[in-house]
Amino acid sequence: MPDQTAAPDTATGPDTAIAPDTATAPYDLLITGGTVIDGTGAAPRRADVAVRGDRVVRVGDPEPDARAVTTLDATGLTVTPGFVDLHSHADFSVLAMPDAEACLRQGVTTLVTGNCGLSPFPNPAAEVPADPAPGTLGGGGWADLDAFAAAVDAARPAVNIAPLVGHGALRTAVTGTARTPAGPAELDAMRALLATAAEQGAFGMSTGLIYAPGSFAGTDEITALAAEAARRGLLYATHMRDEGDKVTEAVEEALEVARASGVRLQISHLKAMGPANHGKVRTALALIDAAAAEGLDVACDVYPYTASSTRLTSRLPDWAMDGGTDALVERLADPGTRARVLADLRPAVGRTFLPEGVVLAMTGPGRYSDRIGDSIADIARDEGVEPAEAVLEVLAAHRGEVMIVNHAMAEDDVDTVLRHPGSAVASDGWVLNAPGEGHPHPRNFGTFARVVGHYVRGQRVLELADAVRKMTSLPASRLPLPGRGTLAPGQIADLVVLDPEAVADRATFADPWQYAVGVRDVFVSGTCVLRDGHTTGARPGRTLRRVPAAV
Repeated sequence: MPDQTAAPDTATGPDTAIAPDTATAPYDLLITGGTVIDGTGAAPRRADVAVRGDRVVRVGDPEPDARAVTTLDATGLTVTPGFVDLHSHADFSVLAMPDAEACLRQGVTTLVTGNCGLSPFPNPAAEVPADPAPGTLGGGGWADLDAFAAAVDAARPAVNIAPLVGHGALRTAVTGTARTPAGPAELDAMRALLATAAEQGAFGMSTGLIYAPGSFAGTDEITALAAEAARRGLLYATHMRDEGDKVTEAVEEALEVARASGVRLQISHLKAMGPANHGKVRTALALIDAAAAEGLDVACDVYPYTASSTRLTSRLPDWAMDGGTDALVERLADPGTRARVLADLRPAVGRTFLPEGVVLAMTGPGRYSDRIGDSIADIARDEGVEPAEAVLEVLAAHRGEVMIVNHAMAEDDVDTVLRHPGSAVASDGWVLNAPGEGHPHPRNFGTFARVVGHYVRGQRVLELADAVRKMTSLPASRLPLPGRGTLAPGQIADLVVLDPEAVADRATFADPWQYAVGVRDVFVSGTCVLRDGHTTGARPGRTLRRVPAAV
């Protein structure tokens, strides 16, 4: 049976106690002396927090005679709900890294997975879970959500997983990796797989319209599937078709899908890539605001960095990925076809693709595996070739499996999106423990701490209460996740105790393998998973499932 995430029946105010079983029964946990920021955006206030089992039972003034199995003094510290990472790619890594220490050190207690169209299900042909290639963001290793959830729950993660189903996985299961339109029969088959995922508790559907095979789908296909998602009450999260020269048109397409289908829309990691496009986020946000004013349910999320991280193949012309990476390798081996790829890639170089800013983050074995941390410009200069040619050389040497960090955004754009009242904070990360191999984006280790340390305390872009809202109740409301995202009686006891004057991200682009600091204690469903800044070994997380909507 799905984990029922419906809200508790008890309706209480912020200072209302849920009575103990007996007058003398102790609480399981009592956090005293702290300043509570409840996730709603309300002003901080002094309050004690009492927990019984997996629920908060009281938030209010100190009780002189209160007893608890565990009492924590949070004097001088802040108590918040656990942070909800609305955009994560931890689908596979949570199985290999169930301790999720990088998350806990930031106060993250729930990861939303299956983003950018990349989910590890459905794959009706799967019998045994497939191992992903190093650095990939997803695959098709499990037959359905039930099978994937069973694997996650068997791994006993420290954090919760809230899965989306990826359109790329739906399309691969039905049409493969070919660059062909989906006909009526294929659409029906994808709808059926989407319906199964919804019935098994998926929270939404995602698209990755810059990634093959999602990039092969037209607006009509996305709208048809979004209508099915809307019918079943699911969220639609989209990595849009363009985040550079045509970012405005991409926002308009996403809004067109929402209008035509009635689906709730989440625009993932809103940004504008390349100097020529800096500032376009203001137009994008204006379009979002206008759509919301006309009644669409639309919001966005953002990570607090001026660099993205993705597959190097995402920089190629769409047709080059027809048939997947194996087909790409064959094209790059043919001189005539390789010349076509090169010609189509060149116009982006220096505009949305800045060679000095595209840094190798991870590869499999191959010629350039010792160039991790170097830029395409470095490689091109060392080999005496143009940057576009260096891209093709790297891809050919590693059979298309190359992850990059891409520096192409403006700090003012990040500030602008982060300030918007409808933007949630999300990491877009997938590395859950340190240290490891490669040169990953520091957002894996520092996203939420960076918001508090840099954008609240340092730059004063946000007030702390609003920053917490963007990391708790706002993302939780988008799925939704009843019982999570706010700190109040009756809510699930996902809790964080942190020092707002000490929280900081330590991970940098030059040295990413560093945990954040300043979070003292973390609880998941009332169980302590981080104590005094150190993991406890407890792993109470599980796969969360949405209660299926009646259709």
